[in-house]
Amino acid sequence: MNLQLAKERFTQYLKSGNYRITPERFVILDSVMQTDGHFDADELFSQMKTGGQKVSRATVYNTLDLLQDCGLISKYRFGENHSRYEKAFGRPHHHHLICLECGDIIEFVSEKIEKVEREVCTSNSFKAQTTTLQIFGTCARCQKDE
Repeated sequence: MNLQLAKERFTQYLKSGNYRITPERFVILDSVMQTDGHFDADELFSQMKTGGQKVSRATVYNTLDLLQDCGLISKYRFGENHSRYEKAFGRPHHHHLICLECGDIIEFVSEKIEKVEREVCTSNSFKAQTTTLQIFGTCARCQKDE
């Protein structure tokens, strides 16, 4: 993942949508690109406040929406009452196994699933923008604990 390329993409997106280009939005982008794994908006906001960055909660939420719209992050609902995000830029397309016991999220890549997605879209003359498969169940560790 190249942070400079992510900044360029975000800048172009903001310009094309006539959005304001503000330092706060790029501080949020930097924080997102330094975050590994899945996170929610409040976690990111708290992390940024703890790190001394001056951003509002509303700016974090609004910027996450913009980052999702321009393809730099993905937004998911893993059976929770809030959304989670992760970096999408520079990462392979993947899917998720979500443990209902411990909340662990396991990422996986499957060429078979990708092939089925392409075939289904082609046969229906459908142009997909994004896809995700979420499988909910119990992870190996929690099964062992039972």
